[in-house]
Amino acid sequence: MNHHVKNVTPETSDLSRRTFLVGTAATGLVLGYAGVPGVGEALAAAPANFEPSVWYAISPDGLVTVTCGKADMGQHIASTMAQIVCEELGAKWSDMRVNLASNDPKFNDPVLGAQITGGSWSTMMNFDAMSRAGAAGRMALTEGAAAAMGVPAGELAVRDSMIVHAKSKKQMSFADVVKSGKATKTFTPDELKAIKLKAPEQYTMIGVSVPQIDIPSKTNGTAKYGIDVMIPGMVYGAVVTPPVRYGATVKSVDDSDAKKVPGFIKAVTLDDKTQTTTGWVVAVANTYANAKKAAAALKVSYDGGPNAKVSSESLLDEAKRLQKLDDSGQFFVKDGDPAAALATAAKVLEAEYTTSINIHAPMEPMNATAEFKGDILHIYSGNQFATRSGAIAAGAAGIDPKFVVMHQMWLGGGFGRRLDADMMVPAVQATKAVGKPVKVIYTRENDMTMDFSRPLTYQKVKAGVDSDGKLVALSHDVVSAWPTQRWGIPDFLSPSVDKKGPLDAFTVNGSDFFYTVPNHHVRAIKNEMAHSATPSGQLRSVAPGWTFWAVESMIDEIAAAAGKDPAQYRISLLDGAGNNDGGAQRLRNTLLAAMGLAGYGTKKLPKGEGMGVACVSSQERATASWTACVAHVAVAPSGDVTVKKLTVATDVGTQVHPDNIRAQVEGAALWGLSLALYEKATLKDGGIEQTNFDGYTPLRMSQVPEVAVAVIANGEKATGVGEPAVTVVAPAIGNAIFNASGARVRALPITAEAVKGAMKA
Repeated sequence: MNHHVKNVTPETSDLSRRTFLVGTAATGLVLGYAGVPGVGEALAAAPANFEPSVWYAISPDGLVTVTCGKADMGQHIASTMAQIVCEELGAKWSDMRVNLASNDPKFNDPVLGAQITGGSWSTMMNFDAMSRAGAAGRMALTEGAAAAMGVPAGELAVRDSMIVHAKSKKQMSFADVVKSGKATKTFTPDELKAIKLKAPEQYTMIGVSVPQIDIPSKTNGTAKYGIDVMIPGMVYGAVVTPPVRYGATVKSVDDSDAKKVPGFIKAVTLDDKTQTTTGWVVAVANTYANAKKAAAALKVSYDGGPNAKVSSESLLDEAKRLQKLDDSGQFFVKDGDPAAALATAAKVLEAEYTTSINIHAPMEPMNATAEFKGDILHIYSGNQFATRSGAIAAGAAGIDPKFVVMHQMWLGGGFGRRLDADMMVPAVQATKAVGKPVKVIYTRENDMTMDFSRPLTYQKVKAGVDSDGKLVALSHDVVSAWPTQRWGIPDFLSPSVDKKGPLDAFTVNGSDFFYTVPNHHVRAIKNEMAHSATPSGQLRSVAPGWTFWAVESMIDEIAAAAGKDPAQYRISLLDGAGNNDGGAQRLRNTLLAAMGLAGYGTKKLPKGEGMGVACVSSQERATASWTACVAHVAVAPSGDVTVKKLTVATDVGTQVHPDNIRAQVEGAALWGLSLALYEKATLKDGGIEQTNFDGYTPLRMSQVPEVAVAVIANGEKATGVGEPAVTVVAPAIGNAIFNASGARVRALPITAEAVKGAMKA
């Protein structure tokens, strides 16, 4: 199955080209960075620093500052990158510091060639590069110390920021070597590649739960988030958004009442050539409170545009219409002939699975501050995709992207929401209009109704088994908006198997599972109506959040029809036939670990209770972390579901920071539970109906069940942990509900009503 997204394996990565384009509907924007005198002052290191790599510098006082090219949104990735460098460098942990990278292309991802944080890729893709950077620094410092002490470099040992010559008892600290100016060795890419890194048994830092570097500043208030930015002479912008999510235009703005608000400066109607926003107005005033008052006082009339009558129902109807067409979509998997196999199967099962629109809603409201200094546009914001966002800011300003400097801030939550740059557009256009720096802050309502949401999805799955209950065929159609295609970056799309043009693999990843099925087709079908009316983004876990809902529910339905235990049935399908990379075996081992920890099948449960399993290879097949869940639920006669316990096992290969991995897995599992039972947004008359946490209701503290986590660290290559556990929970709960009550539910979120209805059925 050679249909994997090509930007996630180092061998095929081609994102480092400087021609990397953002093609929006109206303009083609080249991504860049201001290579202009005077913009590097915040980036340039003091000349006395030793910089063995673009990723860190060692100052004359011996402090090691690691630059993190990833957005840190609470997952401590900056600290993780420092830990990987520290292991090979041989520094003392208390000497390590972190800062966040600007959008200078030198900080582009070593593999992806762009600054993007997502896909649970960060540790997995940067482990090798950061390790080599650390090792190169150690070697350069050792050579410098050897020259200064007059001893052979091969006789020196490095530990805790000290370089020691045991024979002569001579020693130098990193600070001494940097001050001496003797550390001068540089490394070519080939020399970096040739460095022999430590074997896992030699690690002294990797695998240790060291104190996270970012916690003190985040708890004492010195860490700066986007919302904390203060610039002399700064004013504030509050946005007024149309009642339609996308496609509306502003007909007129009456600002007569806004003019009565003290401190009101101007109402700016956005003219966004990048088409990130449509129909927005920003009210600018001297304080945020006054900007909000002015925004509320504006009388804006709109043309609702082409999506003014679209609803969740019409999106779903359109998805069903598209799925029925033989020629719609592109093939993501095309193995064997499912139609022929289904025609001769002993038993055929068919099911439709749906998921609703879901909203990111991170705690820190969306915000951006924009300021022109001469020709240079400075943007202060926390963002997950600096490469693309800088281009959108430039497009909104009508300038060349090389004149945009992005100042990366800490992110108060991201979850994929801050891959987008909509919050920069009003800030940029307002600062141009009023000639002062402008900070724009969204209300919760702005963010809920204008989120780049997880798309509504419709999936049709057909499966066939032979007379022994063996799975012989599976066909799977996935219909949704295509979030990645919306970015307009060709390199993020994947060639279709049927050569019908590129497809958005980030809508179907996960459907190319590790079960052995001789006849297997997957079609990715773009719902143009949803694509236009609900411009979608990547929400934590992306496609596997819906594809595994369908796959892992269907596997249970097949097991039930074949009269087999669903966990044992999975184990029989994970035989590794047809793929010898060990993936199926790793997934099987993970499932066994979760079953063992949960006591699956070993205890008699009371009436109305059940356990359900699911196992997944999130994220992409090429970047899988093997994750399994056993959910234990109680189902009341009313259909109410209580989740008593979630047991999650995950194989992460190499674990850098055990405590952090457990925290990530717990958080991901609870997010999965929230999506499974509680979260739903609906579209009516082209607009999102839920505007705050009263209507959109994520999991509450009081609803949190016991969560048991088993982390399998077997020394294989490090994998990702931010997202996989999100994807495994909903199907495990759905399967547990069936085992507890006989009710099979196929729509997320699962409601008491649906469970009760399915019990009667």
